[in-house]
Amino acid sequence: MKISKQFHEHLINTSDMCKTILLTACFLLMLPTITQAQDAEESFILDLTEFTIKQGQDTNFTDGVKKWNKCYKDSKGTNTWNVWHRLQGKGNVYVLSSRLANWADMDKKDAAAKECRTIAISSIIPHIESSEYNVTRYMPEPSRKANMEGMSIVWVNSFKVNDFVAFNEVLKEVTSTIAKKEGANRGYWYSIMGGEGADYFISTPFKDFADLDKDTDSVWKVYESVHGKSKAQDIRKKFNASLEDAWSYTYTLVEDLSMN
Repeated sequence: MKISKQFHEHLINTSDMCKTILLTACFLLMLPTITQAQDAEESFILDLTEFTIKQGQDTNFTDGVKKWNKCYKDSKGTNTWNVWHRLQGKGNVYVLSSRLANWADMDKKDAAAKECRTIAISSIIPHIESSEYNVTRYMPEPSRKANMEGMSIVWVNSFKVNDFVAFNEVLKEVTSTIAKKEGANRGYWYSIMGGEGADYFISTPFKDFADLDKDTDSVWKVYESVHGKSKAQDIRKKFNASLEDAWSYTYTLVEDLSMN
């Protein structure tokens, strides 16, 4: 992640732990020109900053973000982003997602964010236990073509891969089958550029929790209906063999912390 010269100077005299927190939280201060609309034809960069909040300080953190958002609006800021809250897993986790057209967007300055810098330092950072920053690349070909307008929940499946060739072969085969059978793919695929966690993930949107109750055949069941049981078993084995690990979480959109 690139940081401004001014913020770099501010970090020099902090401890290593504070540096880690500030480096990620400063993303709030220097958001590039972004938009949340999905583009079905073009790839783009999706920034994801994950914050784990200190126990008992959720209200302090969210109040701080709301205060920062108000300052940003009052300062005529024009950038947009979404904040998601994770339902399952260890800790109280929020994820800030924002879109960049390319790497050059990271060089852009945001005067409105600079005006609100002190609010982030005093009202947001103290309530963050840890943070993680990832840069991802949207994969248009295997992804859903419609945008996420009106969707308030995403189910995210992440994959750590040990055989990239096999994984991508299965991904192409299965998603093309789903698109042909159902008329569209089900989610948005991303590859993660660097880092120590997942290599790929798919974000599947839902309108609300009731939408999760709808009976839907698994992708393997759909593939089997088109290609037969034997071929479906073979490609599923190939997919599983290409993985080192896989996990999933559900996230809800926090509209009053987002800036759309």
